[in-house]
Amino acid sequence: MTASATSSTPEFSLPATGGTTVALPALRGSKVVLYFYPKDSTPGCTNETADFRDHHAAFRAAGCEVFGISRDSLKSHENFKAKLALPFELISDTDEVACNAFGVIKMKNMYGKAVRGIERSTFVLDAEGAIRREWRGVKVPGHVQEVLDFVTTL
Repeated sequence: MTASATSSTPEFSLPATGGTTVALPALRGSKVVLYFYPKDSTPGCTNETADFRDHHAAFRAAGCEVFGISRDSLKSHENFKAKLALPFELISDTDEVACNAFGVIKMKNMYGKAVRGIERSTFVLDAEGAIRREWRGVKVPGHVQEVLDFVTTL
């Protein structure tokens, strides 16, 4: 599902890799991509994150910051960031503050069992901090290019 209408953005301030804290209000003035993914070092999440890494220079050229968010610990995120040589930070949302604010926690079926987890989702915020587009239930192939194409229209 995508939405192109502008909607208000939930606010959060959470710990991230590199000893940083990411607070949405502090990012005003830049476009922002927040991509929520289920788990560090799993195949789909690794592919999606590597795609954001490989397109990072183009996002920066478009005046856009990129952040990955999952419920993994900072230690897990630091290892994942190092393994993939990421040029952007990963946000740790162990208490599901951002996950709940953006409504990405869903019941999913894993190996025949119902489990609560993150639905792969991406949000683009404009320089004023408003959500300009969202993707839910993301399929990884081609997704990052689609996000980049949208960002360059803002």
